[in-house]
Formats: sequence, C-alpha cells, structure tokens
Amino acid sequence: MKLHCLIKLLILKMSVNRRNWLKHGYNLRLVLLVLWLVCYVGYGQFEDTNDFNNPAFTQMVYHSLFNITAALNQELATKAKFCVKDLTADWDKAFNFSANLDFLRSCFNKTEGDFISRICTAAEMKFYSDEFLLKTDNPGYLKPKPNRNCNLTSWVPGCEPGWACIPDHLTEQDDLPERTSNCMPCCEGFFCPNGLTCMIPCPRGSYCPLATLNETTGLCDPYAYQLPPEQLNHTCGGANVWADHSRSDELFCSAGYYCPTTTLKLPCGSTTVVWVLHLRNCGVVTILLIIYNCSDQILTTRERRQAKSREAAVKKAKANQRWKVARTAAKKHVTEISEQISQTLSGKRTKNDGETHKMLDRVDSSSSPASSSSAVQPSFEIEDDAAGGSNKRPSGKRGKGPRIKNSQSQILKYAYNQIEKEKAMELENSYLTFSGIVNMATYSEMKRRTLLELSFQDLTLTLKSNGKHLLRCVTGTMKPGRITAVMGPSGAGKTSLLSALAGKAVGCNLSGLLLINGKQLSIHSFKKIIGFVPQDDIVHGNLTVEENIWFHARCRLPAGQSKAEKVLVVERVIDSLGLQGVRSSLVGTVEKRGISGGQRKRVNVGLEMAMEPSILFLDEPTSGLDSASSQLLLKALKHEALEGVNICMVVHQPSYTLFKTFNDLVLLAKGGLTVYHGPVENVEEYFSGLGIIVPERINPPDYYIDVLEGIVANLNSDVSIKELPQRWMLHEGFSVPLDMRKNNNNSAEPTFVRELLGDVTSNFKLRGDKIRHNFLKTRDLSYRRTPSMWLQYKYFLGRIAKQRMREAKLQATDYLILLLAGACLGSLIKQSDENFGTPGYTYTIIAVSLLCKIAALRSFSLDKVHYWRESAAGMSSLASFLAKDTIDCFNTLVKPLVYLSMFYFFTNPRSTFLDHYIVLVCLVYCVTGIAYALAIFLQPGSAQLFSVLLPVVLTLVATQSNDSKAMKTIADLCYPKWALQAFVIRNVEKYSGVWMITRCGALMKGGYDINEWNLCIMILLLIGVATRMIAFVGMVILQKR
Repeated sequence: MKLHCLIKLLILKMSVNRRNWLKHGYNLRLVLLVLWLVCYVGYGQFEDTNDFNNPAFTQMVYHSLFNITAALNQELATKAKFCVKDLTADWDKAFNFSANLDFLRSCFNKTEGDFISRICTAAEMKFYSDEFLLKTDNPGYLKPKPNRNCNLTSWVPGCEPGWACIPDHLTEQDDLPERTSNCMPCCEGFFCPNGLTCMIPCPRGSYCPLATLNETTGLCDPYAYQLPPEQLNHTCGGANVWADHSRSDELFCSAGYYCPTTTLKLPCGSTTVVWVLHLRNCGVVTILLIIYNCSDQILTTRERRQAKSREAAVKKAKANQRWKVARTAAKKHVTEISEQISQTLSGKRTKNDGETHKMLDRVDSSSSPASSSSAVQPSFEIEDDAAGGSNKRPSGKRGKGPRIKNSQSQILKYAYNQIEKEKAMELENSYLTFSGIVNMATYSEMKRRTLLELSFQDLTLTLKSNGKHLLRCVTGTMKPGRITAVMGPSGAGKTSLLSALAGKAVGCNLSGLLLINGKQLSIHSFKKIIGFVPQDDIVHGNLTVEENIWFHARCRLPAGQSKAEKVLVVERVIDSLGLQGVRSSLVGTVEKRGISGGQRKRVNVGLEMAMEPSILFLDEPTSGLDSASSQLLLKALKHEALEGVNICMVVHQPSYTLFKTFNDLVLLAKGGLTVYHGPVENVEEYFSGLGIIVPERINPPDYYIDVLEGIVANLNSDVSIKELPQRWMLHEGFSVPLDMRKNNNNSAEPTFVRELLGDVTSNFKLRGDKIRHNFLKTRDLSYRRTPSMWLQYKYFLGRIAKQRMREAKLQATDYLILLLAGACLGSLIKQSDENFGTPGYTYTIIAVSLLCKIAALRSFSLDKVHYWRESAAGMSSLASFLAKDTIDCFNTLVKPLVYLSMFYFFTNPRSTFLDHYIVLVCLVYCVTGIAYALAIFLQPGSAQLFSVLLPVVLTLVATQSNDSKAMKTIADLCYPKWALQAFVIRNVEKYSGVWMITRCGALMKGGYDINEWNLCIMILLLIGVATRMIAFVGMVILQKR
C-alpha cells in the first residue's frame, strides 16, 4: 500500500506542468507533503517513531521546510538585495538542517505529526518579512502588526509569544490563514513571533530551547517575555523573536558556547592565544627591520670593492704613463746623442726651427665645428702593459690586440690611461690657449664639442609688475673657449643677465637681439648641450659624489655613447675637480654631515660638466670658497674652456689670481647697465683712461666694485659714477638712450590701492608666464639624442632605490609606528559582533591614512628643487614621477602587512587576513596619491597640516548619517566611506544564519550594499590614479626653470 501511495504521488506530480509548478509551487508541494503524511498515517507508518529515521521521509520533510523558508528567501531576493549577496548560499547557511534533523523528530513527536501545518505559510512569511524590510525607523526589530488572527478583537492563545496554532482550513496562497485551533507551545528549534500564530524554523547559529518559567522574575527564561495575565493554564512556550542582536539577543548562541544545532549548546574549550602566529609575525618584521638597517652597509661594502678595483686601475695607469714618459725621454736622449755624434763626424747641422710652428698651424687648420660627442672617442683596444713594449694608439677599427671587455676593471683601466695621456699632453703643451692639446693634429680621435658663440645687442630686461629695468641696453659677445666673468655690485643684474642668456627669465619683458653663432635662434633649442649651475648647491645629499655625477652623465650624455666613454667622462670630471678623495662619500644633508662646503660646490659644478656642455653658465660658483678651492674650480673650468666650451660665470670679488684666470669681463653697474665688456687684460687700461686708477696693493675687481657701489668717495676723475655706462656706450659707438642722457628719474609714486592691484596682477602674470614657459616647445638643434624616457626611468629607479636604502632608519621608524598603531588600536578597541568591527575599521582608516600620507610627502616635498633643476636640464618628468611612485609601491604593499600583523590578530575579525590586506593596500595607494598632490601644490608645512586634517575630517563626514542628499553626495566623494564600506562588507559576509537580520540592519543603517565590494575597491584605486595624474600635471605646470 505504501508503494501504491507513492505511485499516486509521483503521477500527481508528473501531471502538473512546469508553469503551474512554479506558479503554485508552495501549495502543490504542501499538498504532496500532506498526501505523503496521510499515506504513512493511514497505513500506520507513524505509530513507531523510528520510521522518522527513514531517509526518504527525512529528505521529504526537510525539503518541505526548505521550500517553506524559500518564500522568505524570495522576499529577500527582491527587497534585501543590499544585504544578501548569494541568495542560495546565504539561505543554505541559515536553514540547511540536513546534517542534523533531531529537532524535527522532537517536534513531530510533540505535535503528533501535525507540525507541518503549524509552520508559517508563504503569505505569513511575506507578512513577517515586510515588517522588517519596510520599517526604516526601527530597523532590525521585528514585531508583526495586527492581522486577522491577532488584533484588538481576536487574540487566540497562539498570539502569545512562543505559541503556535494550526489553520482552521486551507486558504489561497496570498492570504493569511485563520489559525485558532489546537494552539500549543512552539517546538524546540522553532520560534513563534508575538502576534503571529505560526512557527518559523530558527536559523543556524541560534539556540531555541523551550522556555522555563522563572518564579523569581516571572519571565520565561531564556527569553524575556511574560505569561499572559489571567490565563492560569498558559505555560511558557518556545522562542518568540528573531531580531537584531543589539535589540534582542535571546535567540543567539550565548558567548562561550558553541551551538552545532538550534537545540544543542556546548561549552567552548579553553581559549589560548596562538603564540605561534604572533612569533611568526614578529619574526617577519624583525627580518624586515634587519634588512633595512643593513641596506646601507650593503651599499658601503659594494662601493668599497669598487674603490679597490678603481685604485688598482689608477696605479696601473700611472705606472704605464711613467714608463712611457721615461722611455720617450730615453729615446729622445739617445737620438740627440746620435745626432750630435753624427754632426760632429760629418760637420752638418739639421734645422728644425719651424717644426713647432708648422705643428701649431696644423692644429689651427684642423679646427672646425665638432660634433657634440665626447672629447675622446673610446678605444676598442687595450694598450699592452709597459713590460710588453707595444704602444698602439686607440683606433675605431678592430685590431689584433686585446679588446676592451665589459668588466669594470678593463673599463677603468682604459679611462685612466686616457686621463694620464691628457695630463701628459697638457704639461707638454701648456702654452696653448685654446683646445690646448697639440696631439690633436695627429690624434684624430680627439674631438672638440659643438662651438656656440653668444651675441646680444641692446638686451633689456624689464619687470612686468612695475616696469623696473633689470638690464638696460647690454651688448656684447661671449665666445667659445673663453671664460667670461660677470661682475658688479649687488642689484646690478648679474644673475638677471645670466638668466636672460640661459632663457630662464620669467615674469619679465625681454627685448633686444640674442644671436647664436650669428643667427637669431632660441636658446632653448640647445638646452641639451647647455649647462646651468645654480647659486644654491642643489645636490642629492643621500647620494655619494660619484653617484650624483654618474646619474647626470647617464641621463644627459648621448644615448649612443658606450659605457667606457661615460666612465671616461665621469672620471675626468672627478679628477679635474679634485674630488677623488671624497668620491665615495655622501654629499650630506642638514641632519647628516657629509663633504665640506667647497667640495659640495665643486660637485654642483661637476653635475653640469658631466654632460659635456657647449655653453656653461655658473651663478656664483666661488661664493663661500677659500682661495685654494676657487683656484681648483677655475682650473677645471679652464680645462673645459680649452675643450671649446663657452663659459659664463657670475663672480663676487675674486682674488687677483682668479681675476687673471678669466678671459673676458662684463662689469655691470646698478640698474643693469654695462660699464665694461672686453678682455680682462684691457680693463685697467680702459678705466685709467677715464681717470680711475687702481691704487697699489688693491685688488682691481674689488676696487671697481667699490667704485660702482659708491664707497670710494674721491675718484680723482672728471667722470661720475652715473656717467660710466654712457661713457662705455660712447666708447663702443653705441647710441645712448634719450632718458639716460636727460637723467630723468622723476616718477610719480603710485597710490596704495594701485600698487596693491599691480602686485596682484603681476603675480597672476608671473604664474601664467611660468606655465607658458614650462610648456614652451622649440626645435632641437643640439642634435644630441639623450636616453629615452624608459631608459631614464630605469636610471631614476636605481637612484631612488639607493636613496630609500640609505633612509633605512627612517623607513624602520615608519614601520615601527605602524606596528605600535596596529597593536594599540587592536587592543584598545573592543571588537563587537553587533557593529561588525566598524569602530576599529574607522580608526584604522584614520591612522593608516595619516601615517602613510605624512610618509609619502617626503617623496616630493624634499626633492622638489632637485626635480626643477633636472627637468630644466631636459630630463624626463614622467620618468622621475613614475620611478618615485614605483619605489613607493613597495611601501604600499608592505605597510598594510606590517599594520595588520598586529591589528588583525588582536581584533580577530571573521573576515580573512587577505580581505583586510586588499582593502588596506587600496587605501594606502589612494592616500599616497593624495599626499603626492598635497606635496606638489602646497608648501611643506601646509602639506603636513592637510595630511593630518584630511583623514579625520573626511572620515567624520563619511560616517555621519546621510539624511540629506547633499551630505550623501559629499560623503560619496570621501575615500574613507568606500574604505569603511569595503571593510564592513567583507566582514558581514562571514556572518550568516542567525546574524542575517543583524547584518541587514547594519548595512541598511550605514547605507551600504553587500554587492559593492568590487566597486569600493575600484573607487579607491581610481582616486589613487586620479590624484596621481593631478599631481603629475601640477608638477609639470608649477615647476621652476
């Protein structure tokens, strides 16, 4: 008979088409369940409760329960998408009781088989869920409103909390059935809401035993409801409410217990701290700190090994050169003796009187505009040792001798051999004044640089703000191979002249002609072969002398030059500036002392010498130097001039020895007027003609500057100081402007308002001029192909990596502070399941944002002036920015790991470590981009202040209740909102079962959506990218050239 009943049920199920099954699925399944129960009851199958263990019956009952709870699932699918990500998975975690169905057996025995009819229908489920989903004023608390069973006129026993009834008769699916019959307490594992006469299965993670009356309090424990008054026969029922944990925690498994089923509560084992995890984290951090602290020592050891190789190459090169000099002298002596013997025996004389002059003529005739290549082409052959006896000249062709290899020792040997040769040739031919290497006539590999002659006529520089003249009618010429000194008292426009010639004058009106090799060309067309040494020593203090010079050589020398050529250039610069003894020493900063001030000045000049310029401008390179350091610097510049470089430098009161080293002199008076421009040896003669004679034992340049300052009262001359510029113009045949002849200095003083408006207008004009100047595009006429952007990016990457390694203690301090912040916040903030860790995440966002922003400010605030110099020299701005950002990405990946190594294990949230790490990485990437923008657009002090205020203010705005649309829009623009939402979403996803209502209430209150985790991550990354783009644009626009 059981089989016959089963066959009837299968036929009934198969006779229903799919559409009706989906439309009336619940009712049909309920009918099937009832028929199933009837079959079993009718044939006496339930007389023995052991039949409940039948797998087919168990699965049938379970699926019926699952289908009934699916009605609430469908409601959540449409109205609670914000808190339910995967409906099937979430509902399975809440109502999948397939592992243990003991509570069903108990309820079946208690209700004598009619427990299915006591379970809420789909209409009742919808009625119950609407109360939660639609109650925005009090989310998270479910209290059904009056209905047909429980209202003011009808209040059956099942309306009391913890009780349920069976329906009087079947109704339509969308109607609430009348439940007034056979009311009894709710079963274990179910809860019966107050005001709703049916049972709902308790979700997993809850504990729903039968209530017992507490005689003392009169409450039904463990639930906090009372027995109805005047009903003596009424007893405590089961659970009565499923609500937010913060409003009613009666259904939740108690703290310190584990509830494998809704009717079983087991005490948890003893909780011990997993010290292994903490030791592992401490070990990782310790190793990281050791690596950072030893990184500087690694660089020092590497440099020491390179120094040994270099010293060996220098000793060998000097020994070879001494051997060659001795051998040449011996051969010459033997030749002279043999010639004398032959002359004595033969009585003849050989005349070589004109040989030297012929050689000089060959040198002059071979002088032609050379390319911008290096002074000495590389050798593809290495000269044999002195003992070998062969002295082959380097040639570009492949020879039989040993070739230069890529090893450092071979390259250094070649470089120092060439330097020793050049020194020897300079000593032999020290009487030459231009390209003073006699062997150039026969040594075809020696080449000069591109010769550039600067001519300027009536050069006038006027401020746009007030029309003040910085330069006035300056005319002259600066020739290659000569050193031109610009001198004058303070305010004479010396630096202004240098800036005007170098194309760096901003906020001024420039008039007159500027000719390059006799043609009216833009000086910016030759910026790749023009060096400018600023007055301030802009040198990276955390790099060595050699590293500073090497970087400029790599980025600014022609890309086609081999490594051997570049090594030769760098070694020549270091040797000529006398920096051999400190080449491996750090330049030093304000906090950490390095080389001396004079050596720092020479390094500042060496950065421009390393790119082999054709024109070299220097702004007061000898200021602050003693006489010996100044002479050493001038000697190096003299060597550059002998290579054909056009050198123009501003000098303050040089010694007489230095003064005689200059070739030409430009003497300016106050107001930017020329007093003298010509050879140094003729300046005393010119002023003597005007009656200005230098007294004995007085340095001529000091005396002339004192005269122009007005310090010398008695000139014993008919010419006044104001007439000196006019006298020079007349001497050179230039026309004197009319206003200078009238000596009209009367001008009406502007009012305060007019002066204020003029200052504001000039300020805006100055900013506009800077922006236009930064985006000025000119045709490159230097014909020097420097390394590409990606190759410069590689060089920047190596340099910044070294700088970061030398800042190991500073980096270690940053990590230590993050560790302490993670430990303090993790231990002080109590992680609560009710708020899903929101307070801890809020403080985490503030702390990590603040610490990482302040650290990221150093990337651009400290190196801003260095960037301005390098960008003005033609280096790639994009390469510099990308390299710094790439190096900072290391901190972006490591800092969240350091912070979480403490915070995560102190708070022990339910979401995984990886989830927290991903969110923190995106957060750090976001705030680092904001810090870049602050560092570039603001001064260091203001940038630090904003870095502290922004995280706090934006977090407060993001966590406020968004009542108005405007506040919600503002909160959406704050990055803490998306970071906090990402943290909370990942954490609440781990809360399932009985926590679903609490989860939905928290997400509803915060305005979060559980499906927007990927959106939060993308917005954080987009903010980081956008702020980096803004920072880069600002870096390019606001730079000073």
